[in-house]
Amino acid sequence: MRVRFVIDLRLFSQLTPERQGLPRFRRHLKLNLALQGGGAHGAFTWGVLDRLLEEDGLSFGWVSGTSAGAVNAVALAAGLVAGGREGARAKLREVWERVHKAGVPDLLRLNPFLAGLSNSPTLAHMASMLSPYDFNPLGFDPLRELLDATIDFESIRRKSPVELVIAATEVATGRPRLFRRAEATVDAVLASACLPTLHRTVEIDGVGYWDGGFSKNPDLITLALESPVRDTLIVEINPLERRGLPRSAREIAGAVNRLTFNAPLLRDVELILHVRDCMRGALGGIRRGPMSGLASHRFHMIEAGRYTASLSDDSKLKPDLGLLTYLHSAGRTQAHKWIGQHLGSVGKRESVDLRQRFSARAALPLDEADVEGVEDDLPASKRA
Repeated sequence: MRVRFVIDLRLFSQLTPERQGLPRFRRHLKLNLALQGGGAHGAFTWGVLDRLLEEDGLSFGWVSGTSAGAVNAVALAAGLVAGGREGARAKLREVWERVHKAGVPDLLRLNPFLAGLSNSPTLAHMASMLSPYDFNPLGFDPLRELLDATIDFESIRRKSPVELVIAATEVATGRPRLFRRAEATVDAVLASACLPTLHRTVEIDGVGYWDGGFSKNPDLITLALESPVRDTLIVEINPLERRGLPRSAREIAGAVNRLTFNAPLLRDVELILHVRDCMRGALGGIRRGPMSGLASHRFHMIEAGRYTASLSDDSKLKPDLGLLTYLHSAGRTQAHKWIGQHLGSVGKRESVDLRQRFSARAALPLDEADVEGVEDDLPASKRA
């Protein structure tokens, strides 16, 4: 007697690939990263990278970083070399824990990345009146010690799976100097993070460099034109707009800093939009040409503005544990939200409207759902 088995294909189709006994195929995604500078606020980027590294189907192509973004970039690269994804997460944590724990005398803490750690108003006033050549005549730099202790630059140059574009600014001309992976050194990162009011000019091969934020913060054009990966995720640290007129000396200095270091990013976006307008064909597509790669490049964005806009201007110079923990959690929160909403766009379409995002005058509203679970971690002293 023959027994006939009837399979309900409707039930079978509802099973997951694993339960069907079939292999599960996932599209592998690859992103460039564009990491903005912002001092201690770069802990937000640490949180973003920490969450992205948990996605097995996502890897990174080129990484453009400036100042704190450059520190995050080399930590990511060194960690990937040493131990893959988990190695990168561990290395980023190690670097930022050392930022908090850097134990040096107050006078010597005045450097471009760890500046302002001192609680002494007299010292802060003195630093604002004197050149770094006066208040730090020996040129001691705790960031150099931190990087020397945590980052294997030789392994980055030889084995890094990601290309690096570290931006510094040539003092003589104001033009950007881009250090690639083969040129990755502790001096290149120090140059990228050199605020001239706080630290002596970094000289490399006889050329003086200041913070890359003056010229590229970060560099979008090189990624779009040269990287074989056609998607770039921008991690924006600084708020584009802050309501209210600055009146105190501290508020004015903070506004000058914000406007100065946002200008290069705005210029890059304006260039990208202009090229797109010029190269758009009659049917809406991009015409072929030497700049077509820039016009067709797909951008994505995770932004910290809704968090950093509520912080005092000098908080980026005071990386205490509460602030770093708050921003790391915020970065993870925003990255998790972006993964859920936009990861599927990678390789297909752009997920941020650059024209609308960078031309809107309205300040970003605080989204209660976005900050739930992390707002309580922010020290009251760090709020604006």
